[in-house]
Amino acid sequence: MKIAIVTGASSGIGKEFVKQLPHFYRTLDEIWVIARRRDRLETLKRESCLPLRIFEGDLLEEHFYTNLENFLEAEKPELRMLVNAAGFGKKGTVSEIAEKEPSIQTKMVDLNCRALTKITLACLPYLSKGSRIINVASAAAFAPQPSFAVYAATKSYVLSFSNGLGAELEGQGIRVTAVCPGPVDTEFFTISGKLTNRWKNAAMARPENVVKKALLDSRKGKTVSVYSIPIKAAQMGAKLFPHRLIMKAGICSEQLRKQ
Repeated sequence: MKIAIVTGASSGIGKEFVKQLPHFYRTLDEIWVIARRRDRLETLKRESCLPLRIFEGDLLEEHFYTNLENFLEAEKPELRMLVNAAGFGKKGTVSEIAEKEPSIQTKMVDLNCRALTKITLACLPYLSKGSRIINVASAAAFAPQPSFAVYAATKSYVLSFSNGLGAELEGQGIRVTAVCPGPVDTEFFTISGKLTNRWKNAAMARPENVVKKALLDSRKGKTVSVYSIPIKAAQMGAKLFPHRLIMKAGICSEQLRKQ
């Protein structure tokens, strides 16, 4: 049985991957979708042109991985694509966020980094030549970001982990792509906080466009997928300029916005 697995499948980028994967992999038998909100997954299942197997659960709970590993062991599927799209961010300084929601930043690390790693480790035995892994990172991975410090750090981990893992798996014919979009028009900002930066608002992308490019880049074997010219420019800037200057510019911009 040929399958794809998508985490964070109930909304945003994850949901869009579920919608586009059947057109990308025409030989898939099923997509296994992972998220906490079963009602949304059931709706997605009714709309899908491909059978979906629902795994309702919280990736922060250890027993979820035991259940998934048991299913994988029982089915022994041919895993053609793993998409790690689950994650969230929170805007504000580390101190501000800690005062309002004391545990949210460590949960961010657990979901964005630890859960992504655990899912990947559980799935590795079922990948084979021609399989692909897509990890949803962010343009925030390119440089540290004041007022988004923990989120940017978690996405830097995702980018680094993807590049390292991709190098390890290249000899087996398994490709790993880190997707690094800028702002995407999803529910992300409902949780993280409203986007106030004009430049970032202007660079807002549609999830269907980001996912389409990610799938095409994965097919080409690219290690990083970056959508839109402004975000590619940001990626280049992060390579050319010292991060301390980039951070200083970000702090000044935030201070001017608050005046």
